[in-house]
Formats: sequence, structure tokens, C-alpha cells
Amino acid sequence: MVVSDSEHLVGPVIRGADRDIAEALIEAIERDNPDTHVTVQDRDGYVRIGCPGRCRVTRTSLEEALGEPMRLAELEPALASFAGRMRLEGDQAIVWYLDRED
Repeated sequence: MVVSDSEHLVGPVIRGADRDIAEALIEAIERDNPDTHVTVQDRDGYVRIGCPGRCRVTRTSLEEALGEPMRLAELEPALASFAGRMRLEGDQAIVWYLDRED
């Protein structure tokens, strides 16, 4: 895990009160983006998780990190914000990205 400030990071911003979700997302994002430096900024009130240019998390990795089933739609209450654009791949993955992909 690399901690830095970068204007080109994309990914979720999780409410600080949702620590279990934030920790599981960090683990899942690191697993789903193995060749990428994952940046984590813990500001107590929120946790910003980012990857340069593109960040993907799968339901499978998130469930493994949490140790229980979870639909990706259940992230919404914990998701304070996000950086970049966001695309859902059904209920299998979420992708945050910097540039338009169409």
C-alpha cells in the first residue's frame, strides 16, 4: 500500500464510520488491481481509496475480504463519494476510471 496525494487517482471514498467496509474494500481493491499502487488516505471522517487512472473491485473479492455475502449495491450507504467516473458491471464489479471508455 502506498500513501500519497495525487490528482489522478480514481476510486471510492468511504465514510469513516464504516471501518469494516473500508478495510474490506482496501483488501479487495489490492487483490483486484495487483499491478497497481493502491493509495489509502485515512482522514478519520472518511477513507479515500484510489488507483492511478483505473480502479476495479469485484463482488467476489469484496465478499472474501468481508467473510460474508454482499451485493455491490449494499456499498451505497457507505460510499460518501468517489473520484473519477464510475461504471457498474452488473452486480459483479465496479470500475472507477479517469478517462471516458466509450
